[in-house]
Amino acid sequence: MRITRMVTGALLLLGLAAAPAAADSTPSPSASDGGNAPTQAGTSFRTATEIDQGQQATADGSTGDYLYWSFPADAGQRPDVRATVKLPGTHGTQTWQLDVYDGLRRRQSCQYGTQTRTAAAGTGTVELACVLRTVRAWSEPWANDPLPGTYYVRLTVVDLAPADLGQPVRAEVRADAKHIGGSAAVDGSLAEPLVPGNSVKQDTAGDAEKDGSVKTAVLSSIRPDDGWSSGWWSDRWVWTGVGGVLAALAGIGGYALTRGSGRPNRVPPGV
Repeated sequence: MRITRMVTGALLLLGLAAAPAAADSTPSPSASDGGNAPTQAGTSFRTATEIDQGQQATADGSTGDYLYWSFPADAGQRPDVRATVKLPGTHGTQTWQLDVYDGLRRRQSCQYGTQTRTAAAGTGTVELACVLRTVRAWSEPWANDPLPGTYYVRLTVVDLAPADLGQPVRAEVRADAKHIGGSAAVDGSLAEPLVPGNSVKQDTAGDAEKDGSVKTAVLSSIRPDDGWSSGWWSDRWVWTGVGGVLAALAGIGGYALTRGSGRPNRVPPGV
């Protein structure tokens, strides 16, 4: 009976621990695709259009343009960027490419997905995808690991006939992320996420009017819905605690099974 109770308690603890772990493995909630979704793209890193995870942004452009968007990605997330380009009715063979850069403007390699695709003459749409590696909370200075902060999406055509240059196209871009959880957690965290300043403003208050205007950076406003994570918590702590409890229960159960019922019958009472 005692062992049965211990096993029941262990199963309950496993159920409680599995609940948050399962929640962490689901994709992050999608933002509304309503009227707040951007309908234009930037032309450089500095003017990249900000989008939230789950938003489907659209933009009209021309073949040969560089289209830029930016979105936030936090530690433990695996970004998934997808783009669809609607081509004009008449065109030659074109090759389109989707690139993703981190907050330091380092090009990040795609873990899987079709990053470059060639559309044959007359093809109506081109679909591209890039699934990045899991964003790490901390990395060595020499490494090229994806870190928390702003990520840039660049969409452009890399090969086309000169006659097709400047033809109108319509692009749709969406950035999602799947939370991987403690299996990708690392020790350490960044002091601040890699969110660069998109522009500068002049501060003329107080003594600044006498000494000249002071320019301060205006940081990017995009961030996860629940804010940036601290970098130290993950469901790995839950499973570590559960493992400790199970080890203690196993020790108690082993002792209960091996200690016997007390004094052996073959020993005389006077001994």
